[in-house]
Amino acid sequence: MSTHDSSSADDGGLVQLLLPDGERIADAGYDKWVADVDDDQLKSLYEDMVVVRRIDTEATALQRQGELGLWPPLIGQEAAQIGSGRTLRQDDFVFASYRENGVAYCRGVEYTDLLRVWRGHTHSGWNPYDINMAPSQVIIGSQTLHATGYALGCQQDGVDTVAISYFGDGATSQGDPNEAMVFAASFQAPVIFFCQNNQWAISEPVGLQARAPIASRAPGFGIPSMRVDGNDVLAVMAATRIALDRARSGNGPTYIEAVTYRMGPHTTSDDPSRYVDVLEREGWQAKDPISRLEAYLQSRGLLTDEFTGRVNATADDVAAKVREGCLGLEPPEPLSVFDHVYSEPTSWLERQKDEYVQYLQTFEGGQ
Repeated sequence: MSTHDSSSADDGGLVQLLLPDGERIADAGYDKWVADVDDDQLKSLYEDMVVVRRIDTEATALQRQGELGLWPPLIGQEAAQIGSGRTLRQDDFVFASYRENGVAYCRGVEYTDLLRVWRGHTHSGWNPYDINMAPSQVIIGSQTLHATGYALGCQQDGVDTVAISYFGDGATSQGDPNEAMVFAASFQAPVIFFCQNNQWAISEPVGLQARAPIASRAPGFGIPSMRVDGNDVLAVMAATRIALDRARSGNGPTYIEAVTYRMGPHTTSDDPSRYVDVLEREGWQAKDPISRLEAYLQSRGLLTDEFTGRVNATADDVAAKVREGCLGLEPPEPLSVFDHVYSEPTSWLERQKDEYVQYLQTFEGGQ
């Protein structure tokens, strides 16, 4: 674990297996955890990241064209999400924030389901139990408590399923993640706390709220931590495998800080040009997770024209399906907003529903 004072990925102590220029470096402690990743798997990870970025740019375009109310871009964080998401077992359960569309892609979510919430059509884009991933969580940090509770349930059931919670650096200043760590450490819950430190909590830089690496906080709760280069898909995969093995072996929680960078806005309603230094962004652009793996594949003779052409064609095809699915969504019935708020209706909710019916009736044709 890093003990450096800086929160920048330029400092030492980060677990790295791929340098920004694509050079593969040795690390005795982590290499064995990705020793089975062969050429085909490397190419598959590359395709995943390219496709996920294409989904992201298409969704952003749809929002700009008025087809989505909002979209939270993930550009720059593909390695953190794909490297961890592809390491999980199908029975593991994901509790994410609102930016983990790359993880949702790994879980097998339908493309259109990624957009339903952001088009204002539903409370949740998918059935959580279909893909073992909870709905997007906008309340900052609360998913860490949900993950810990689920992990405790798995522990009580005697299964080796693991819960993983994704959150950003800004969430670490909230109470919920810290309370979750207290419970997780006390009961040795099989849960992974995965912090994507993308350097910005909306417009607040991480250095303002974290005077030392975020990963250094977890040991104070009795939770081992790792600080990895979040733009290095192999390092992320190795760290996640270590954490999963620890949890499945009954050795409790792990905290991973994946140091990465949010290349786009916090959401499409945000203007990062008002607070992000251009030179800082350019510096991180040189550490791009996709170009890094691309350079490594090139050095191994795996980045052929045929391969890149196929990957780009796949990405374009997925983007077309994303757009088609979005535009094909039928508006929901107005009263469906009250469905699935609680497991059973409450008098308070029924009263609101009655008032909404009366409101709708003031328009021509009612509902």
